[in-house]
Amino acid sequence: MSLTAALRRFPRQAFLWQAFLQRATIIAILLLASSSALAEPQSISEPKPTSEQRQAAAEVADALRYGHYADVKLDDAWSLRTFQRYLDYLDPQRAYLLYRDVEEFRQPLQTKLDDVLYDGDLEDVFALYQRYQERLEARLEWVLAKLEGGLDYAYDTNERLIIDRKDEDWEHTNSALDTLWEKRLENAALSLSLSGQSDQEVEDALRQRYEGQLSRIRQTNAEDIFGVFMAAVTSSIDPHTDYLSPRQGESFDIQMRLSLEGIGALLQSDGEYVKVASLVPGGPAEKAGVLKPADRIIAVGQDNNGEMVNVVGMRLDDVVELIRGPKGSTVRLDVIPAESVDTTRSQVVKITRDTVKLEDQAASSEVLEFERDGRKQKVGVIKVPAFYVDFDAWQAGDENYRSSTRDVAKEIEKLKKQDVDGIVLDLRGDGGGALQEANSLVGLFIDRGPTVQVRDADGRINLYGDTESGMLYDGPLAVMVDRLSASASEIFAGAIQDYGRGLVLGSDTFGKGTVQVLNELSHGEIKLTRAKFYRISGESTQLRGVEPDIVYPSLLDAELIGESSLDNALPWDTVRDVQYRHYGKPWRYLETLRARHRDRILDDPNFVYLQRQAELSRQLREQQTSVSLNREQRQKEMDAIEAEQLSLENQRRRALGLELLDSWVDARGEGMEENGGVPADHTTEKDDPIDRAEVLESAEILLDYRELSQPS
Repeated sequence: MSLTAALRRFPRQAFLWQAFLQRATIIAILLLASSSALAEPQSISEPKPTSEQRQAAAEVADALRYGHYADVKLDDAWSLRTFQRYLDYLDPQRAYLLYRDVEEFRQPLQTKLDDVLYDGDLEDVFALYQRYQERLEARLEWVLAKLEGGLDYAYDTNERLIIDRKDEDWEHTNSALDTLWEKRLENAALSLSLSGQSDQEVEDALRQRYEGQLSRIRQTNAEDIFGVFMAAVTSSIDPHTDYLSPRQGESFDIQMRLSLEGIGALLQSDGEYVKVASLVPGGPAEKAGVLKPADRIIAVGQDNNGEMVNVVGMRLDDVVELIRGPKGSTVRLDVIPAESVDTTRSQVVKITRDTVKLEDQAASSEVLEFERDGRKQKVGVIKVPAFYVDFDAWQAGDENYRSSTRDVAKEIEKLKKQDVDGIVLDLRGDGGGALQEANSLVGLFIDRGPTVQVRDADGRINLYGDTESGMLYDGPLAVMVDRLSASASEIFAGAIQDYGRGLVLGSDTFGKGTVQVLNELSHGEIKLTRAKFYRISGESTQLRGVEPDIVYPSLLDAELIGESSLDNALPWDTVRDVQYRHYGKPWRYLETLRARHRDRILDDPNFVYLQRQAELSRQLREQQTSVSLNREQRQKEMDAIEAEQLSLENQRRRALGLELLDSWVDARGEGMEENGGVPADHTTEKDDPIDRAEVLESAEILLDYRELSQPS
């Protein structure tokens, strides 16, 4: 049985690998940054809704109303919300459609989208998209005409461009949009110019960008339009419910099998940009260490010398196609780092494409040694990249099928033979996986018992847990998590915390506490939120995630990454707790553990850097709401920001005795090559110094806990 078939046969496991899809379907429709126009729309050949799409719309309505976890009411209030969401998908920056365009379609659609779905009357929905496309085409033609005449910006005005216009009003006239677009074009040109391109290179790059957008938008078909509308419909309910077109469903199946030849990065649309949502554990990008979540990709090139194709404003599925390629080939990505405030600071990275295999996600371990009170103490660290299971082998009855639990068990046995004083389980970046693996992995550390409650759309609660007696490891335990630890990772960490079986260390987890099932439609498929996870304590993991016992500062911005950053995320709530025993009472020692932790990291260069960089990123996000169109002022602002970031990085390096950097943009690449001042026996080639510092501190905390909790 194929993995996809297994998922459909066993729907409660159908959320498997879902944390990799935290913010969007893998191949989603990316809407070009918005649209407006110089002239009134002209009549052109318009795609029409098909009978298959009309039927699918009604099926989606029924699925949402009768199958979704939430009590979905497709009424006027829902219609109003979905109409606004459709507009946001079409023109998020209010840069193409005019006020009169929106008002023209408000009456036939704003409170009637429930009828549109049930009756299949998609004509007005398609007509609104057509108006958007006409405005977009006209605006792109206007921009290209400007470029044809040559750009002569002096970049000496005092004007500024608002970065995010999603809360701005719709413009009433074309002349107002002309003014906006003069600023947008000047900003685009200035950004390229500041990155070192000549005037001719700037014009060529912009011409390629807008010609590419125009060519792609002219290829829009009925399936594209229907997909955009259905994205608005489903995401108005919750961020993980998605309509998958036949093409998207095929790509979803490929990803589920993890056989996609590419770079192992899941992408999502972010306005005009394509952003890295997460990295597939064991994939080429994760192994190379050159991409991070929230990085934005602005150009893609093939092999070592292929032309860099600008992908700003390109559809997400088209960008994915550019990045995919045969195993062993190289792709070059021009990337704006997540921590970069200004879009002029990008870096070109190379990644060799490969196939993501199950064995690339296998758990691995190492032993750290510490000198304490005159004796050597050892801590085992087990890295768990994903909660994986070889479904095909499992269904076939293969007794030697691979799974995360089996692999972790092997690592535990290896560590026990080395007489470790405690084990740290590293779930940072682990986006989850199969529910059965979360249950069985907890079972390695407890003697039977519940692990998670799952409440379905009908209010029924099913209890899942470990049914086998005995535990493989009963010693001191700590679990490391971060903002990218999601789904099954949160179930595991929450259970360990509730049982008092060990400490949870790191930053607040993602907060994905919902279960999706994949249902076939007569045309396409729907990924539907059908249930919700609850800890054995009764608390949901939804939205809030798992709060660590000891919190580390995080460079992953919770405003940008995590369930709480997603629109229409389902709320946190509780159910009744279940009976379970406490294996320990770590909370008794938290005050002392936190005090010792604070003392250790007070002057630790890596932790000081983490704290200050996190604070700086938050301040910059709040302050940087617009950019200057004056070259001198823009350069001054950019230099000031980078000077602060460089100063923080060099303070860390100076304290560690490392070579100082001349430029902040050099920091990312060098992080993979240094050891951050950590003793040689505490380093591995793939660890960057910040990550390594967290591992070492977690081991120190665990040794403190062992000391405090041992009988005197």
